[in-house]
Amino acid sequence: MNTAKERLLKIIDEIPEQEVDKILDFAEYLKAKKEKSLSVDLTKASESSIDFWDNDIDDEVWNDA
Repeated sequence: MNTAKERLLKIIDEIPEQEVDKILDFAEYLKAKKEKSLSVDLTKASESSIDFWDNDIDDEVWNDA
């Protein structure tokens, strides 16, 4: 049985170049969407760790450092 990637490559080989450009645009869109999602997840994780340090006790200790 062919994998989805193999089937896609077969289709790409069979269609005109202008149609391949459309597939490439969509694939790049999906890749960018995934990268943006990862970036958002990392931002959320860093914000939650910053909240841990944002408290009056630590602020007072660091002010005297």
